[in-house]
Amino acid sequence: MYNSSKVKLSSSNKIKTNIDSENIVIIEGLDCSNCASKIEDKVKNMPKIKAASLDFLSKKLKFQVYNETEISDIIEDIKNIVNKIEPDAQVIYKEDDEKHIEGTSIIHNKKLQNFILIFGVLIYIACIIFRFSYWTEFTLYLISYLIIGWNVLFKAFKNILNGQVFDENFLMSIASIGAFTIGQYPESIAVMLFYRIGDHFQDKAVDRSRRSIASLMDIKPDFANVETKEGFKKIKPEYVNIGDIILIKPGEKIPLDGEVIEGNSMADTSALTGESLPKEINVGDSVLSGYINESAVLKVKVSKNFSESTVSKILDMVENASSKKAPTEKFITKFARYYTPAVVILALVIAIFLPVITGDDFSKWLYRSLEFLVVSCPCAIVISVPLGFFGGIGAASKNGILVKGGNYLEALNDVDTIVFDKTGTLTKGIFKVTDIVPKNGLKRDELLRYAAFAESYTNHPIGRSIVKEYNKNIDKKLIENYREISGKGISATIDGKQILVGNGSFMESNNLAYSKVDSIGTIVHVAVDSNYIGYIVIADEVKKDSKFAIEKLKEAGIKKTVMLTGDNKKIGKFVGNKLKLDEVYTDLLPNDKLEKLDYIYDKKHNSKKVAFVGDGINDSPVLARADVGIAMGGIGSDAAIEAADIVIMTDEPSKIVTAMKISNKTKIIVSENIVFSLGVKLAIIVLAAFGMVSMWVAVFGDVGVALIAVFNSMRTLKIVK
Repeated sequence: MYNSSKVKLSSSNKIKTNIDSENIVIIEGLDCSNCASKIEDKVKNMPKIKAASLDFLSKKLKFQVYNETEISDIIEDIKNIVNKIEPDAQVIYKEDDEKHIEGTSIIHNKKLQNFILIFGVLIYIACIIFRFSYWTEFTLYLISYLIIGWNVLFKAFKNILNGQVFDENFLMSIASIGAFTIGQYPESIAVMLFYRIGDHFQDKAVDRSRRSIASLMDIKPDFANVETKEGFKKIKPEYVNIGDIILIKPGEKIPLDGEVIEGNSMADTSALTGESLPKEINVGDSVLSGYINESAVLKVKVSKNFSESTVSKILDMVENASSKKAPTEKFITKFARYYTPAVVILALVIAIFLPVITGDDFSKWLYRSLEFLVVSCPCAIVISVPLGFFGGIGAASKNGILVKGGNYLEALNDVDTIVFDKTGTLTKGIFKVTDIVPKNGLKRDELLRYAAFAESYTNHPIGRSIVKEYNKNIDKKLIENYREISGKGISATIDGKQILVGNGSFMESNNLAYSKVDSIGTIVHVAVDSNYIGYIVIADEVKKDSKFAIEKLKEAGIKKTVMLTGDNKKIGKFVGNKLKLDEVYTDLLPNDKLEKLDYIYDKKHNSKKVAFVGDGINDSPVLARADVGIAMGGIGSDAAIEAADIVIMTDEPSKIVTAMKISNKTKIIVSENIVFSLGVKLAIIVLAAFGMVSMWVAVFGDVGVALIAVFNSMRTLKIVK
């Protein structure tokens, strides 16, 4: 409308990003990230599946189908795929009771496996301590080997039958069988034993990481106290309707978004915003699901269903974040697909050709090739990389920064130019009338009345500020022929008079002479029946946090900061100078901002990325065009959550610096895991080639490195303040 060009749309007008219904199954017992990748690929390629993604950390497989009536058959097909790739895993679909039964059966199954494993270990220890005859010792070692390694051998055999030849089970099976055939019985069993032990601790570490990430987002309310004719009844938030009255006691989570109708209290908003200071809540204030009521009883009128509530959207966004994989994750997944076959081929070369070339004993090089197989298992990288990115996303969420995918978190590392919208991003976006200047003998109240009536239908913050300043009843029956001209102003017939309200360009387009005003603020000109009657000055205030944010961004390595605004040159220059921005572009209509962003891209002479920071759906084309779109929409803003790649929940520009720190820290930890894992494995492979290490060291190079990498990934969960 006006030069500030900022229009906020209501939630009813928001863009729908996904209109397809989504089905979810939980895969209990999914302990192998490589297997998770295989399951996801198989499900994606099912003819009846439109789209699918499997999150290894939450164990959730989300998929869309072409025909919902075929869902039962599709679930059965998914179960068959899971059973072929991960035989111990079980697929759970919808029913909580079934989940309980399935989960219990898995626990009992693992207990039985652990008991059998201990029995096998005791036989193994007995063989090492006591001396037996050759055949007795051979038999006991064989029994111990089969007991300890049965699970791995069975998985490898079943995977081969299903065409899944090259995986960690295959590597361990070949290595241990090879060692056993050349008489290295203790080391053969040790490979299986330490692989099983390492796998167990690895699963525990991943589960611990899962729980840690889940605790960061432990904001989902368990119940709501809903007012009924019989009194207050405790029910699940999913079953509460819009307009219901709910009671929130001190210490309880606010279960749904709504408006306080009774009570005054303080609320802990840290789960959503990362801010430690409590927020004062009074009658008439809006509250969001996920807040914790601290000091007094509140009655709240529900304004949104649970599926549309803030907490539901946040949880959904964080859960879906892992489906948008970072380039590093994609590379590692692809790397693992070709890595294992390459390792097997190299092992064959070592075992078959090197004895011929060197003339050494065949068993010597076979043993070394088996060490090579053991140490080369890619588990450490395949698990730790996605774990690191998801931990970074969880840490960002705890700081009130919602990141929609690992790809966006990683992309922040490469940003060197940040483009800001002005209104609502660097400034508060809260407009206030600072001056009313009537012309031609008109009174101030009359000028304000005409402007307020014309603005009564708009959602624009400038228009709302005029209506608020008028603060009187507006009879909309007097308003006819209302028309809003984007980026210019409003035309309407009020009480039989033709009213024009807008910027200077709007006056010029209607051939009206108007006052050229040299004032800091947005100038709204008013004309009645083609006669100019004066102007109103509306000013916005720069956020206290903005200057600090720009300073810290430059310290963090941002080379250029740019501001795009629809305001006039004087206002833009004033804000730009105050914040020490590098470039300022003014007098831009909404479509001009997209063109200006393209111009900024054309001026760049490097491959670094550009981030755009806006405050809602109005900036969605620019947010989509930028490499990273960051919304400063504030908590509860549907528009912001829908439109951007990253959402700053507290409206503080300085949180962009925090997001960049988390991004950088995550990238460092992920890189450490890759370099450490490959470095240690390569070192052991070289030493093994010269016969300087034993199979025991090779086992450490696999399971030990994997454990260290997983625990290192968990460092991303530490909160950055």
